[in-house]
Amino acid sequence: MSDWEQFLDRVPWFGGTAVAGEAKPWTRGPVPGLPALSALLGSATVTPVSEDGEAYELLTWGPPEDRRGWLCHPPRQEGTEEFHPIHRAFLAVCGGITEWFGEPGSWWRNLDEVLTADIANMQLSEVLDAGLEVPVQADEYYVVAVEANGNLTLAHHRSGRLLLFAQDHAFTGATPLPDCPPLLTIDEIPDLATWIETCAPAHQP
Repeated sequence: MSDWEQFLDRVPWFGGTAVAGEAKPWTRGPVPGLPALSALLGSATVTPVSEDGEAYELLTWGPPEDRRGWLCHPPRQEGTEEFHPIHRAFLAVCGGITEWFGEPGSWWRNLDEVLTADIANMQLSEVLDAGLEVPVQADEYYVVAVEANGNLTLAHHRSGRLLLFAQDHAFTGATPLPDCPPLLTIDEIPDLATWIETCAPAHQP
């Protein structure tokens, strides 16, 4: 089976009208500041995909009989000036992840979108309940991942500090901020670069 066929076999809800192109090796080089992610991407095969006029890329790796990978938007640089530099470097080679297949367990599991430009235009201040006081400057944090139940992963625009906004969760390895239980830090993953470098290699076969 091709990479595209393996993807559709495990993600049957996608691809009713999608068309896949020719699979080719990764040629975009490493991502500055993200060596573990770069190693993963360097081993990837890239398949262009079109769905109702929208472009995607299927990034896959692993042995032929047991592929795994991400369905991503194409690289993007326009409109990313306000994002953290590590995020901008990521988007320059990969436009963010919208589907997974063959995934192992990681912090990215069960997320709907990771590191896409669309969700990054949402600020923490836009999702807070009226009257909820938080011990951070809410407009300094933006969304880097969305879970189906509304939980958000957030990064600080300048420092890259990572927070979870989770009113409905059963996380282990996360610690609520004092006097603000919906906001949590991830134990041992303080910032955006560490989060990417921790989660991405988990997908390496």
